[in-house]
Amino acid sequence: MERILVLEDGTWFRGEAAGSDHFRIGSLIFNTAMTGYQEIITDNANAGSMVVMTYPLIGAYGINRDDSESLKPVLAGLIVREISDTPSNFRSAETLESYMKRMDIPGIKHVDTRAIVRHLRTHGTMRASFCSKEAEIEGTIAAIKAYVPAEHPVKTVSARSIYTIPGRGRKVLMIDYGVSLSMLRHCAARGYDLIVAPYDIKAETVLDYHPEGILLSGGPGNPAFLFSQIEAIRKLIGTVPVYGYGLGCELLGLACGADLEALPHGHHGPNQAVVDVRADRVLITRQNHQYALKAKSLDAAGLSLTYRSLNDGSVEGIEHSEYSCAGIEFDPDEQFFTAFEKAMEKEGH
Repeated sequence: MERILVLEDGTWFRGEAAGSDHFRIGSLIFNTAMTGYQEIITDNANAGSMVVMTYPLIGAYGINRDDSESLKPVLAGLIVREISDTPSNFRSAETLESYMKRMDIPGIKHVDTRAIVRHLRTHGTMRASFCSKEAEIEGTIAAIKAYVPAEHPVKTVSARSIYTIPGRGRKVLMIDYGVSLSMLRHCAARGYDLIVAPYDIKAETVLDYHPEGILLSGGPGNPAFLFSQIEAIRKLIGTVPVYGYGLGCELLGLACGADLEALPHGHHGPNQAVVDVRADRVLITRQNHQYALKAKSLDAAGLSLTYRSLNDGSVEGIEHSEYSCAGIEFDPDEQFFTAFEKAMEKEGH
């Protein structure tokens, strides 16, 4: 069955239907991963996004029960060159396409993904949707241009209420803007006595739990519209160590007074090179963010640059000059958690 990917600027690409027939409007991004499609599809940071996979064959090892990053994917669409209908892996429980149908994820296959990515690299990220025939293209373009999201995507992926993952280590409160299951497992493996709180928790409520440190999780969307969350973080800075990654890093920067910018086509994938400016070394990181803090705004906000992108020079890490708070734009590594734990120890919490 034919399906057409329609972009906000009027460009369209013809392919074949895949997954659900429930079309949505989302922000079209491309991901450079060669593997890990299950994690990408279920990553809460992709809420409201339509993802183009640059690797041509997706689904070769099927879908399993262990690799999902959330209980229910919130992807607006998946765009691939080819989907394997004969997965080969001992953990495989179903094909990618059957999973997409079961989870109500619309998609398109046998489409020129290289042309789509070139278009996005030239013209930047934009909204998109699907339609079933050429006669529907003009109406789809009009719907995309008129689209106004009903709510911030963070609201759709954050925890509904506070819950705990008990441990024998330090008491850490994680504010959930779209935290992944693997991050929760990692925190549990480090022994944290973890409290996970919804995105709209008040600063006073956070402090009532007497955490030794606060983690700000990654998540989807534009952080500049999370006004009350920025204000809550501003109140928490200076009380206990506050560390953030992804969206959490951006919110922390905004709370300190830094400015935000939209990247032309974002950083999405596991092969993003960053420079540790303090150690003068390069790291290959996994990233998934569309926005970044403006480098020129850091000094006035009391922040210093700790990491920058090797590709476009954008801000990839920050640290406050006075308070125990820092952030990175990529998946936290051992150095991030070691610094967080040393900060908690230094603060005497």
